[in-house]
Amino acid sequence: MRRLAFLITLALAMPSATASANLDRLIAPPRACPGQNRLGAPVRAQERTMRCMTNFARGRAGKPALAADRLLDRSARFKSRDMLRCDEFDHEACGRDFTFWIRRVGYLHGACWQAAENIALGTGPYGTVRAIFRGWAHSPGHLHNILGPSQDLGVGLQIGNLAGYRGAHVWTQHFGARC
Repeated sequence: MRRLAFLITLALAMPSATASANLDRLIAPPRACPGQNRLGAPVRAQERTMRCMTNFARGRAGKPALAADRLLDRSARFKSRDMLRCDEFDHEACGRDFTFWIRRVGYLHGACWQAAENIALGTGPYGTVRAIFRGWAHSPGHLHNILGPSQDLGVGLQIGNLAGYRGAHVWTQHFGARC
């Protein structure tokens, strides 16, 4: 088994030291969102911690908390599962648009809605909730989704083999709002 650890986030930008310090204030201390570094914690516990991290950042930024949405949780889990099944780390894994599962579970209907997606992949210490969230917080596009105008959040984690890495933690966040 390879012990190579890595974190992939799309559009990752390396901020300056000052910007990094400002972004780090958005990252919850372990006491606020327990279990951030517990790689072996049950999947649902890790998902709850990720939701806590997201809402902590929103609170620090003066934004309202996102509501947990069971349909978006399902779509996020299906998306992470697709990436493992097709062995593709991509917003369009298995040739499906990023909204495929959001629509399929029935979250998006009608003419008035908004959706966004964050995905991440990590192994070893780079697959923990804290490491993944920190990567997203330091990426302008991902941070925009976290702090954006959404009302609802779904979080999905699947663990498996992806791109030759065993035990990869494949994360998806689905953000949404409906009129």
